[in-house]
Amino acid sequence: MEQAAAAYIEHRCQKHLAEIVEAGTRLVYYFAHLYGHDSPGEDLVQAGYEGLIKAAYRFDPKRGVAFATYAGHCIMGEIRHYVRKESSFRCPLWAAEIQKKVNTFIDTYLQEEEEPPSLEEIAEAINVRAEGIGQAMRAGLVSLEEVDASKIRSRYYETFRLPIEDRIVLEQSLAKLSDVQQKVINLIFYRDMTQTEVASSLGIKQRKVSRILHKSLEKLSKYIS
Repeated sequence: MEQAAAAYIEHRCQKHLAEIVEAGTRLVYYFAHLYGHDSPGEDLVQAGYEGLIKAAYRFDPKRGVAFATYAGHCIMGEIRHYVRKESSFRCPLWAAEIQKKVNTFIDTYLQEEEEPPSLEEIAEAINVRAEGIGQAMRAGLVSLEEVDASKIRSRYYETFRLPIEDRIVLEQSLAKLSDVQQKVINLIFYRDMTQTEVASSLGIKQRKVSRILHKSLEKLSKYIS
């Protein structure tokens, strides 16, 4: 890929551009499979090739960065843009966090190693089993019914942190509560407010907050069990 890029920079002809496209095919399909799981659509692959071609047009060897590294960023950026544009389904918080961790790790790895990481290296870095990463990356692009959340599990347990599989169950259970129940749970347990503060924030009596909280916890216990 480096030789093809150097030749294209010197001659700027379609022949050497085609050589870049051929040499970069593995990189395109790497990212297409990462974001599209086992069967990435042609649109994802096309977005990857658009990123590769943009990399060829814009690459400046004076920056001291390998073309493969720059191309990887461009391909990933173009596919991300496509995913954001085409995402028509709700992406739950747990999936968005995994996606952000994956993107950040790949960005850093590309800069340091000048090649994309393996799936196992991503899994180890973000503490999610490899078979679950592809499922999490699809969230938002497909409906949640098509995402097999049972495959998304932590590789190891971290002190004072819920494993991802428990967080998924908790978030799915919270989504079943009414809007006011979700607000009360969020204000008390996530924003550390007292029941009196919650009552003032929601414009209701503290006694009602207490009743809502009690019923909410009962429902959560039932859903989780």
